[in-house]
Amino acid sequence: MKPSPQLALATTVSTLAYLGLAILGKGGFEAFFSQPALIALTIALVVMACVSLFSRGHLGAGVREDRANRWVIPALGVLGFLLAFIPAYTDRRGWWMLDGDGIRWFGVALFVAGGALRLWPVFVLGRRFSGLVAIQPGHTLQTTGVYRIIRHPSYLGLLVSTAGWAIAFRSTIGVLLTALLIIPLVARIRSEEAMLQSQFGAEYDAYRARTAWRLFPGLY
Repeated sequence: MKPSPQLALATTVSTLAYLGLAILGKGGFEAFFSQPALIALTIALVVMACVSLFSRGHLGAGVREDRANRWVIPALGVLGFLLAFIPAYTDRRGWWMLDGDGIRWFGVALFVAGGALRLWPVFVLGRRFSGLVAIQPGHTLQTTGVYRIIRHPSYLGLLVSTAGWAIAFRSTIGVLLTALLIIPLVARIRSEEAMLQSQFGAEYDAYRARTAWRLFPGLY
């Protein structure tokens, strides 16, 4: 499937901006790319951005949308760009650091695992996956695969990958900023579940009863 020009432009601009802020925070290209783990982190970021271009995810409002939840998008955007810059900056300054260079590679592994969990549902849902809380034409419930266990795997993937990014810079502050993502994500989850319940009624109630967790296995 050929990527749409709009998606390609948005993905390219956001990826370059994210990486650029990290390089700026770290103190420039030489400082950033002197760390092998950060080179691997960059490769993973670029590969996942390229893979995302071939998904069918979009920002369409579909046939019905909860417009009151749109505040979540800029909130996630602001936190995202803070997370691009601050972990790299604290790494350069040596503020609130996690011990050991080996922790960087653990962060890279988390970033890759979380990114895969983030992207997999986008491909599974296809046109049903929107950046907005919306019901799409021909929308059906997805209840198989990882959705049998957790109702919002993509958001869990986002949290894991973001934590991995922060840990790759050994940034305790970055990990704390990652925790702040839970606030808009929980608001998003509540809005989505209300929308799905109103659309599918008893079918969604039965699915929700079969799945113990919204986001964190064993916790939420």
